[in-house]
Amino acid sequence: MSWFESFVLGLVQGLTEFLPVSSSAHLRLTASFADWPDPGAAFTAVTQIGTEAAVLIYFRKDIARIVTAWFRSLYDRRARHDADARTGWLVIVGSVPIGVLGLLLKDAIEGPFRDLRLIATTLVVMGVVLGYADRRAARDERGGRHRAAKQRKELRDLTVRDGLVFGLCQAMALVPGVSRSGATISGGLLIGYKRESAARYSFLLAVPAVLASGVFELKDAGDASGGHTAWGPTLFATAIAFVVGYAVIAWFMRFISSRSFMPFVVYRILLGLLLFALVAAGVLSPHAGEDVS
Repeated sequence: MSWFESFVLGLVQGLTEFLPVSSSAHLRLTASFADWPDPGAAFTAVTQIGTEAAVLIYFRKDIARIVTAWFRSLYDRRARHDADARTGWLVIVGSVPIGVLGLLLKDAIEGPFRDLRLIATTLVVMGVVLGYADRRAARDERGGRHRAAKQRKELRDLTVRDGLVFGLCQAMALVPGVSRSGATISGGLLIGYKRESAARYSFLLAVPAVLASGVFELKDAGDASGGHTAWGPTLFATAIAFVVGYAVIAWFMRFISSRSFMPFVVYRILLGLLLFALVAAGVLSPHAGEDVS
């Protein structure tokens, strides 16, 4: 991998990690369109450490408060009723599905799941799901002619059931094209959470899963025969992803406070359909880049 490739891929990772469009799919597609080697699951996992570092800094006050309350709940029974302590426990509960499935499906994640036809399918299908969830949330918030506005849930309303639902949705993002934020936000909207609350919990829930995955994949990051990566370019891409990712989080949290997800829905569906067309026309191979050395 050249330094230019790592710069572009780090930029793509930072731009797309927190938007509901799938960063892993965009890394895969960028390499395919540019006729570069598929950066591989290991490269994706390591560069995500950069974007998760951006989450740690952006939400540092929330995270410090949650971690402090969680530790206090270990020895103080009364502290277990604190909303922040409960959030800490539910982040752990919600991380279990992706941890288990990530280990069980490791070979598929690094192989069949990277097929461009599957990515196109998940882009379209999850785009439709996100669109439905967003419209349902908007209907609740607006109310209607014969229907009062419905109060939607916030993070303090999290339950074990809701934490598991968020966690199962996050696990779906093991398939490129689904989108970690897209799946968890959609799940949150469908079970009644506000847009901002669903997005905030989505980002917090991703921290342990992404950091664990990145550390686990570090051993493969310099294996040129596997992920076509090297330490220097990989770390450079990770740094780029951190800087860009921080800016994207700040913008996205402001955006969703007053706007819908429909621009991302339209983008996902159009990109998925374009990808289907390019593969069907023979312009792109479903396995483009996999055999490039």
